Amino acid sequence: MRRGAARYLTRFGTRKTFGRDVRAGIVLGVESVPDGLAAGLLAGLNPLHGVNAYLMGTLGGALATGSVFMTVQATGAMAVVVSDVDASLPGGLTAAGLSTLGVLTGVAMLVLGILRLGSLVRFIPTAVLVGFINAVAVNIVLGQVDNATGREAEGANRVLRAVDAVLHVLSWSLPAVTVAVVTIALVLTLERTRLGPLAMVAAVVLGSGLAALLVLVPGVHPVAVIADLVDVPRALPGVSVPDLSMVLELILPACSLTLVGLVQGAAISGSIPNPDGRYADASADFRGQGVANLASGLFQGMPVGGSMSATALVRAAGAASAMANITAAAVMAATILLLGPMIGFVAMPALAGLLILIGVRTFKPRDVLLVWRTGPVQATVLTVTFVLTLLIPLQYAALTGVGVAVLLHVIRQSNRVVVRRWVFDDSSVLPREVDPPRVLPAGETVILMPYGSLFFAAAPVLEAQLPAVPGDATGTAVILRLRGTEEIGSTFLRVVEGYAARLQTAGAVLYISGVSDSVVSQLRATGALSRVGEGHVFPARDRVGEALSEARLAVDRWRAGQG
Repeated sequence: MRRGAARYLTRFGTRKTFGRDVRAGIVLGVESVPDGLAAGLLAGLNPLHGVNAYLMGTLGGALATGSVFMTVQATGAMAVVVSDVDASLPGGLTAAGLSTLGVLTGVAMLVLGILRLGSLVRFIPTAVLVGFINAVAVNIVLGQVDNATGREAEGANRVLRAVDAVLHVLSWSLPAVTVAVVTIALVLTLERTRLGPLAMVAAVVLGSGLAALLVLVPGVHPVAVIADLVDVPRALPGVSVPDLSMVLELILPACSLTLVGLVQGAAISGSIPNPDGRYADASADFRGQGVANLASGLFQGMPVGGSMSATALVRAAGAASAMANITAAAVMAATILLLGPMIGFVAMPALAGLLILIGVRTFKPRDVLLVWRTGPVQATVLTVTFVLTLLIPLQYAALTGVGVAVLLHVIRQSNRVVVRRWVFDDSSVLPREVDPPRVLPAGETVILMPYGSLFFAAAPVLEAQLPAVPGDATGTAVILRLRGTEEIGSTFLRVVEGYAARLQTAGAVLYISGVSDSVVSQLRATGALSRVGEGHVFPARDRVGEALSEARLAVDRWRAGQG
């Protein structure tokens, strides 16, 4: 136990690395305050929920993730999902509802991690991820049109509201637009200086200062600030109790958030090694993100996940261990306690400008073109996911995109099944591969080799390619070679049994060669082995072709017995 505790404590570095971690943590902590406010605003919630999520997520992740450097915060994609959840509920997300959503997301992530299902993320197609993330980038920009223009647009979704805003450009608030544009310009300018990642902090502060100055101009309408929405206390977040009556209502959104958070976290697991040079286990990161979500949900935060941008920032700032994220959480807490009321003066258009810039930078046209050029199936999945993410709530779009990808993959794999015939002659010991005959010839041995995945959807495709059985096929033998097939479904079994029965009726016979032990067990368990004939099935051997040779010898014996 002591050894395990000592191993765990190594994630927090040594005395030599402490100074580097503190410096990196200060950079991340200071940057995270306006970023957290922006995340809360993006989610359509009290901006303080975003700061609380950054605080508790960063702390929980630092203590529990497998990736020592992973920073767990409210990502843009997750914030947009939460925004759609908030909009879909009649009364919006209450504090108890938000807590329930965070806890459900945490439980889902934690369970997946405990069950060591980190490898599940590889089943999510790249086309879905690229379509989803790029549509989220567009949603981030469109979602801030109201805050950046100072006018509340109308429409059923973000796209329609953006169109409405463009059609009523004369109704925009000039001070709000000015603050948003100046904030964006300041970020682009200051990030080239020594401020680096702190440029966005300075830009939001200066943009908010500009908003305060504009109020002094006669006739200028005041720019909205956070204090107009909520009182900012000088206190850390208290405990928020989940509402169990909302569990069923929020299960699906929690699953979508889990999907989005884990996929983004997996990108960190597989790209940023720990201090020992090894990459973290994705399942361990699942568990850590689950713990972070439980902490965020129970302390007035929104759902969180592994943030690539924040992780890259803390690494670039010199982090050597998880102590950097601990320091960042401490800096956020100190900022809330010391400067809490001042957060209320942050201008909403300044945060909107920051989010618009983040959204533009999140959009990756190169990734879109790469997927588009890969093939029609990938392009279809990309397009469907992208369009759905723009038009319907994101909690449904993400899962629908995965469903469409799975469906198209099944269709594509089933249509890729090809049956070929092997022909042996005296010119070589190796067979020639040719197209199978449309109708079985009398008195010949027809060796059939199917290629592709022989799952249930492929069975009809395979059956359509089998040679037709004539009324009289006396002396004809068919050998179906299944080497490399580790599992067959009940649909495929019915195809094989039906073909064997038709052959027997016509005076022909079916043999199956190269059958794996698992397939033999399936044949025996389903009774198909006795119906096909146990002596007609030849298990695979270590030497390739040996089972096929045994089947060919069995054909010779069968013909000799007929004569």
